[in-house]
Amino acid sequence: MNYGRLVGAAVAAAVVDMIYGFLVYGMLLRGEFGRYPAIYRPAEDTSYMPFLMLGILIGTLTATYIYAKGYEGGAGVSEGARFGACLGVFVGVYIGLVNYAVMNIGRKLTLSVAAAGFVEWILLGVVIGVIYKPTGAPIRRAAGV
Repeated sequence: MNYGRLVGAAVAAAVVDMIYGFLVYGMLLRGEFGRYPAIYRPAEDTSYMPFLMLGILIGTLTATYIYAKGYEGGAGVSEGARFGACLGVFVGVYIGLVNYAVMNIGRKLTLSVAAAGFVEWILLGVVIGVIYKPTGAPIRRAAGV
């Protein structure tokens, strides 16, 4: 495992995720989040931003590690997009449906967050796939079903 590239890919993915998050969740979906002031902090409250950034970095480090362990030897963009789509389905459906079940939020926000999470992880998967390069020759594994 190439730890230098793993960290580099995770940091790059974290930066891309912060930009994506600002644009999509912070600007595009801001009004929808604002409809639920009892659940979400006001957009002006940035006092918890360090926790947000730390969570994103730990998440991208973990995702990059999972990518490195499951790397199948393909091109970075396609491997990363496939990995990102898999994580995107997991994150989008898991977070969307669980939040809908436990929070008093509407269907529109649920679907918006699920779709945004799916797209977000495809993008992050591509970033990780392009930057992370394994050490040595790729290992092709047969799918075990």
